[in-house]
Amino acid sequence: MAWSIAEVARMSGVTSRTLRHYDEVGLLPPAWVGSNGYRYYEESELLRLQQILVMRELGLGLVEIGAVLAEQVDRVEALRAHHLRLVAERDRLDTLARTVGRTIAELEESRGKNDMTKINRPENLFEGFDGARQSDEARERWPQAWEQSRQAIETLTAEDTERWQREVTAQMIRIAEFMAAGTPVA
Repeated sequence: MAWSIAEVARMSGVTSRTLRHYDEVGLLPPAWVGSNGYRYYEESELLRLQQILVMRELGLGLVEIGAVLAEQVDRVEALRAHHLRLVAERDRLDTLARTVGRTIAELEESRGKNDMTKINRPENLFEGFDGARQSDEARERWPQAWEQSRQAIETLTAEDTERWQREVTAQMIRIAEFMAAGTPVA
């Protein structure tokens, strides 16, 4: 069975323009092109599109996706690898959700008891955050600023670091209070 580009776009939520782009860059050529110039896709192309979309969700760029697809021979193994990455990402998001939920619960519990909000374990505010991932992204997006920041951090004393951590914790507590109160945080 074959599906037109419009049908594939509708099923996948990907625009036909994106599908044409994937064809142009060699990621997803159609199974065949009709005499009318329309692209048609078969099951193998749909499976390949699913792989492309999964890798996009995992943050891979088109060049990286092309390299991964070029190396793949066994589709089941490829899907298993994607599945493992997705499960790891789900676990990471679950941890973040638990962290925020725990913060909300602690803030609600301490609300009204006194003017000071008490967070039992401030280090728990940051459970589930991947600092290495954020650092890598910052290094890629803003190399000059990242290098300046790295150099500045190297000059911090233990007291400076402790003061900075207290300030960040206080800011996170304020953000969590706003979230618990339903106030939009911009």
